[in-house]
Amino acid sequence: MLKLNDTAVQKMKLHAVRTYPEECCGVLLGRDAGDFKEVCDVLEVRNQGAENRERRFLISPEDYQRAERLARREGVEIVGFYHSHPDHPATPSQFDLDHALPFWSYLIVSVEGGAPASVASWVLKEDRSQFDQERTEVFEGELVHRCTGLKDHKEGRVKI
Repeated sequence: MLKLNDTAVQKMKLHAVRTYPEECCGVLLGRDAGDFKEVCDVLEVRNQGAENRERRFLISPEDYQRAERLARREGVEIVGFYHSHPDHPATPSQFDLDHALPFWSYLIVSVEGGAPASVASWVLKEDRSQFDQERTEVFEGELVHRCTGLKDHKEGRVKI
């Protein structure tokens, strides 16, 4: 199960709309509690893909390292990644399957005609054969209580 607040979901949707018709991408920051993952906030990263950005995204090694440093500094961890599917459903593609790892959550935001549509999270089976849809719980309010390290003085949440 993936737990996240509505602020994180809205940030991902806005990012997906801003980059439409190209795919957006980013990092899910939070904690892995064993039975579920909590997302405190999301880190937008630039799609570094050189071609076919309408159907592909690439997170650079530098952006991944920056996300790891931020997570470590704030006392959280990377629990997964998100990206958008412009004019396609929020289901993983074969390309997504070929490039995923089993222990992270992969959240997909579907964008239809420039407007956010559905959001779904997926986890790769350990044998890497397919994704299973991950139950997602979205709640109203501020950050998850166990992830207070990402608070910003001004707004009560991180600005990254």
